[in-house]
Amino acid sequence: MEHIRYSAAACQTDLPNPVNRGEMRRNTDRILSMIDSAVAGSAPFLPVRLLAFPEFAHAAPVFATAAELIEKLAVEIPNEHTERITQKAKEYNVYIQTGSMLEVDPKWKNAIFNTTCLIGPEGILYKYRKVNTWIPYEVHTSPHDIEGYDEPMFPVADTPIGRIGTAICYDWLFPEVLRQLSANGAEILIRVSAYMDPWNATAPMDWWTVVNRCRAIENTAFVVAANQAASLKNYPPYSWSGGSQIVDFEGRMLADASPGPGERIVIGPIDISALRHERETRVGHSFLAHLRAEAYPVYQQHFYPPRTEGIEKQALSYEKNCKLIDRAKDLLGG
Repeated sequence: MEHIRYSAAACQTDLPNPVNRGEMRRNTDRILSMIDSAVAGSAPFLPVRLLAFPEFAHAAPVFATAAELIEKLAVEIPNEHTERITQKAKEYNVYIQTGSMLEVDPKWKNAIFNTTCLIGPEGILYKYRKVNTWIPYEVHTSPHDIEGYDEPMFPVADTPIGRIGTAICYDWLFPEVLRQLSANGAEILIRVSAYMDPWNATAPMDWWTVVNRCRAIENTAFVVAANQAASLKNYPPYSWSGGSQIVDFEGRMLADASPGPGERIVIGPIDISALRHERETRVGHSFLAHLRAEAYPVYQQHFYPPRTEGIEKQALSYEKNCKLIDRAKDLLGG
């Protein structure tokens, strides 16, 4: 068996939020510079082959409505930012999970997605569109909610450095997302996140760390978690906790940035050969093999978004999201 071992870099950003498409170039400039630094810093040791950036590193939802986001910030993919990152991936022969950006696609009219791309020397290997938007605040479109959506919701890329899948921020509070990625073959689960205080890497509300370690254990997978580290000044109304982490397939912390705002690059080892050996030989704690899927009737029901006459025809908004959540709670109570 070929031995596949390298370093991964979780790169957290502290950047002003663009308020128009032109300002996104400034953020991409800094992201490219951080890639240079991560590769150069590890070159004499175990070289970096995989890099991950946070949610909203390219652009954040700084406007209150989907219409404003589409007008001022949304981009199609591929675009100038993904092209520049592709050139950097070719230069260093690395794989880069981009920070997320707000995406429009002519195929899906009036939809705006929160999207991250895995980019390698070959170009864009997949687009991942956030399935579990952080409702009620986020007014992005979930691909789950589009009638007739026919693209993979949980894509996995088979690369020379392992099989890679990703999910964005709030997705990680739903274990089903990471389970599906693992069932689709993912060995490395990348977390592209903007996790703010108080749900961060420090007790007593250290959700960030608990979830990263738990998802690694549940799925016998490496976790590379890049978190937003913007200061309150750069991204109000929250302060952003950073704390980017790399966790191995048994929940061991391999790298951990100290919590708090500010740019950081944390680097840890990824041993795909060890993971594959463990998955092949393990009998105990083989969670996918042990899964009694039909034992859980909750997954045979539909909760969100509830089918509510009139509400679902309204444009996405904070108020609409609140109404739908209340209706879903009624269904749970019934």
